[in-house]
Amino acid sequence: MDKEEQRPDSPRRNTPSSPAPSGGPAPRTRRGKLIALAIVLVVAAIGLLRWQPWNKNPNGAASPAAASGARMRHGGPGAMANQPQPVSVATAKSGDMPIVITALGTVTPLASVTVRTQLSGTLQSVNFEEGQMVKKGDVLAQIDPRPYQISLDNAEGQLARDQALLATARLDLKRYQTLLAQDSIASQQVDTQSSLVKQYEGTVKSDQANIDTYKLDLTYARITAPVSGRVGLRQVDPGNYVTPGDTNGIVVLTQLQPISVIFTTSEDNLPSILKQMRAGTKMSVSAYDRSNTTLLESGFLQTLDNQIDTTTGTVKLRASFANGDGSLFPNQFVNARLLVDTIHNAVIVPTSAVLNGSQGTYVYVVKPDSTVTVRLVKVGPVDAERTSIASGLAVGERIVTDGSDRLREGSKITVPAARPKDASGAAGASGARSGGASWAGAASGASGASGAHRGHRPKTPDASGQ
Repeated sequence: MDKEEQRPDSPRRNTPSSPAPSGGPAPRTRRGKLIALAIVLVVAAIGLLRWQPWNKNPNGAASPAAASGARMRHGGPGAMANQPQPVSVATAKSGDMPIVITALGTVTPLASVTVRTQLSGTLQSVNFEEGQMVKKGDVLAQIDPRPYQISLDNAEGQLARDQALLATARLDLKRYQTLLAQDSIASQQVDTQSSLVKQYEGTVKSDQANIDTYKLDLTYARITAPVSGRVGLRQVDPGNYVTPGDTNGIVVLTQLQPISVIFTTSEDNLPSILKQMRAGTKMSVSAYDRSNTTLLESGFLQTLDNQIDTTTGTVKLRASFANGDGSLFPNQFVNARLLVDTIHNAVIVPTSAVLNGSQGTYVYVVKPDSTVTVRLVKVGPVDAERTSIASGLAVGERIVTDGSDRLREGSKITVPAARPKDASGAAGASGARSGGASWAGAASGASGASGAHRGHRPKTPDASGQ
């Protein structure tokens, strides 16, 4: 009985799970699906509007006007990329391009002499001023000559005595020879006298050598300049006792005119240099200051070393300079430029126009429609702000020299410097649009806001950015 009583209760507990009459959960589910479908349709419509397939050209790309307008409306970077970019241009010209080897060099004097005394004595006087330019043979200092003068006088007295003895010995020899001819004396006595004469002759010759020595000492007592040049700082003062063994000497004398510059270059440049030297060409060398901007002196290549340094693979060269104005100073660091050869009728462009990329060296060539194209070129010798083009560019073609960082293949350009200064209002507006087109995208938001405040809508640029 209990089981029978429980069965009727089971359907009553399961009653809520059975289908409900109209207005229950089923209508709410259908309404949710409709809302989801509407959201999907709205998203698809927005995507379709942004895509704008009807504004694409036959090749499948968006038309320039639509793309430009979209970029301007959205304020993206494309708003600036599609505008004519202000650049500076130059024309490739034909001219002579020098082949120059640039190297760091050191100014080296042809002669640098430490003036020392060659005898011992008291330094009486110094006849130069520090930093003075002197000539070869000028007296620089004087050593007390009195001891050497006394020695000279003594040697001259000795010579006079020995010359008198020699004269007496020669007279006696002459008499002995006469007596020997008369057979009045022995021949041994004549031979002895003859030897005595030769002995006195040797003594006289020795005395003369002593005299010459003391005269030379007197000459050394006057210290003169061995070369022409500039004296340095005085190393010893008058009154000091100087000797030939003094390390510092009296003064250092350096030759400044002419002067040389020693610099090094790679062994790879040696064949072209030797070719010019064998042909007898006098290659010019220019010395610039440390900043490599100011020309100090011009000279010529004098010689080069006889061997290559195996540790660096370089060879030393010496250039000679007249240095008339003293612009080159000993041990000064300079930038030496050696002119090896000159290429005639070369295509020359400004160095700033030549760029380097992953595919090599290239330039931006300006086309007649005021657009640019990338042109790969082969670079020749470079001379500071000028670069020669071996191939890839013709004389007369215009290239971009400044502003190339904002360019790409096919970019439109404008040259601000080419605008007339007395342009009319319309031309001025056009120039403002072309010259300031690169800033239009960046300022579009601010212009739109300003126009909204004034009740005007900003004008959307066309495909050319105008």
